[in-house]
Amino acid sequence: MGHLHLLVRDVDAQRKFWVAFGGTPVKNGSLDLIALPGVYVMLRQGEPSAGTVGSVVNHIGFNARNSAESAAKWEAAGLKPEKGNQPGQFYLTTADGVRIEVLEDKSIATPLKFQHVHFNFMPEQTAQVQAWYARMFDARPGTRGRYKSGDIPGADLTYGESKEKAAPTKGRALDHIGFEVADLDFYAQKLQAQGIDFDMPPHLAPNGTTKIAFLTDPWGTYIELTQGLAPAK
Repeated sequence: MGHLHLLVRDVDAQRKFWVAFGGTPVKNGSLDLIALPGVYVMLRQGEPSAGTVGSVVNHIGFNARNSAESAAKWEAAGLKPEKGNQPGQFYLTTADGVRIEVLEDKSIATPLKFQHVHFNFMPEQTAQVQAWYARMFDARPGTRGRYKSGDIPGADLTYGESKEKAAPTKGRALDHIGFEVADLDFYAQKLQAQGIDFDMPPHLAPNGTTKIAFLTDPWGTYIELTQGLAPAK
């Protein structure tokens, strides 16, 4: 997994939200990132058309080692965690409408860790989606609870179901998701050989060192591929 790119009305306020949630601001040249275990969050000022609910990416998910303890810290920081129906489950929603699920996992080594991207597709599409992500991104087919899923390093891609067709992500509060790859030029050639048309072919990001490219999956998920997103150690 690479990053979550959010379109936000107030960059400073959202940076404070993600830092209170457990992130750390870092920089890669001119790129501003918020580092969380397992994923980076990037913020871009703008007017999102809507939140995540109703889009192809319904919500994102993290694990907490002690979710009740984490929820108490979030509440003390002014965030508003909501109890879920399962033991140890909480939800948070950003001011722009990004829905975040938190599930307890006492085995993780850090207090918080990125866990999943929860998509929503029509029920008859999920097998096709699972096969597409396995073919394009080597997402190992499996299940997460009652849902079909695909495992990639660092995240579970959960293929949820909706009775109504979900809207594309581009322009919404979660504009796109990002996958980090080792060799973007090689990977782009692999995808093009399988019929992928890039919205933007591989090119350098504004920091002059990170390579990026954009594509859209057949169901409307806007995806960025990156090479070298993490700050140099």
